[in-house]
Amino acid sequence: MNQVLFGNIPAEAVGSLREALSRFMRSDLYNKIVEPKEAVLARFQPAFAPERVGDIAEDEFLSFLLFKHNHHWTGLHRTGPRMCSDMGRLREALGLLVDETRPVADRLDDAVRMVSGMGKNVASAILLITQPDRYGVWNNRSEAVMKQLRIWPEFERGESFGRRYVKVNQILLHLRDSLQIDLWTLDALLWYMEQGEPEREENDEDEVPLCVDAAADNGQRFGLERHLQEFLRDNWRQTELGQEWAIYGEQGDEEAGYEYPCSIGRIDLLAKHKSEPRWLVLELKRNQTSDETVGQLLRYIGWVKSHLAEDGETVQGLIICREADDKIRYALSTLDNIDLRLYRVEFHLEKPAPLRNG
Repeated sequence: MNQVLFGNIPAEAVGSLREALSRFMRSDLYNKIVEPKEAVLARFQPAFAPERVGDIAEDEFLSFLLFKHNHHWTGLHRTGPRMCSDMGRLREALGLLVDETRPVADRLDDAVRMVSGMGKNVASAILLITQPDRYGVWNNRSEAVMKQLRIWPEFERGESFGRRYVKVNQILLHLRDSLQIDLWTLDALLWYMEQGEPEREENDEDEVPLCVDAAADNGQRFGLERHLQEFLRDNWRQTELGQEWAIYGEQGDEEAGYEYPCSIGRIDLLAKHKSEPRWLVLELKRNQTSDETVGQLLRYIGWVKSHLAEDGETVQGLIICREADDKIRYALSTLDNIDLRLYRVEFHLEKPAPLRNG
């Protein structure tokens, strides 16, 4: 990956962003996620102001995490209940996060260390709300685009999350100036380039989390097939895989391995063995062909070997699909570092318990 020198963003990357910005501004999505900026700031800046954040109410904080209120980020609400499990600690962490008298790197390190679930996406989104001219958003989508454009910074081994954010933010500030847009619009643009169209734009709080039903076959049951990836993420510890493997985490992002962004795409799930020097790359076969699935997994394994695995660490792959055709079986029969697992989707209707008289 090419190192980016701050203030020296390659012209090719800026050109790609300008072309995407032109398309984005002509789309309906631009009106939905860019134009509400002032209304969102007017609503939530007071809540996160240093003099008020120490008294922020749980429902007020949870409201900010919903797309229908922030108009900008889907998925933040998922870790809301975990962050709010200790409101006193959350309020203290938020107070540290928005304290402009301290270096932002130190504030970020303290805040994400204190509150489980407050990863880079939530913390940097709050920084953008409080200081929209100073702080950009670092999440998996913005990271993926920056890596694809080869403008991702180099990090030193063991560098703290806060110091890494400072480097990422430097690039975001230079992109903002090069494109002559604000950081709110830049964040939306990076999302547009990586996502294209939202899977779900509204009512994200209505999504019902999937959970493991111990009475089901193999201890697992899926509500809907399309939620397989979310099921694995949210119930990882209860699955057979979760007994040996942990979803890859980084400072500032406990679940970095979920849709892990790299320069050649996004890894569905990335895990590390709990006791052995091994990595696991999971590819969920949905609509792609068997050849596409195997080829993509091999590319991701190669990327992890080159960029994440250290000397002595091995990288293996796992394909999870509903049905396995001969193409994928023959392909995997020649590879000793990729395994295959099948899943089942079940739906049951049960009679309610009878009413009790008296």
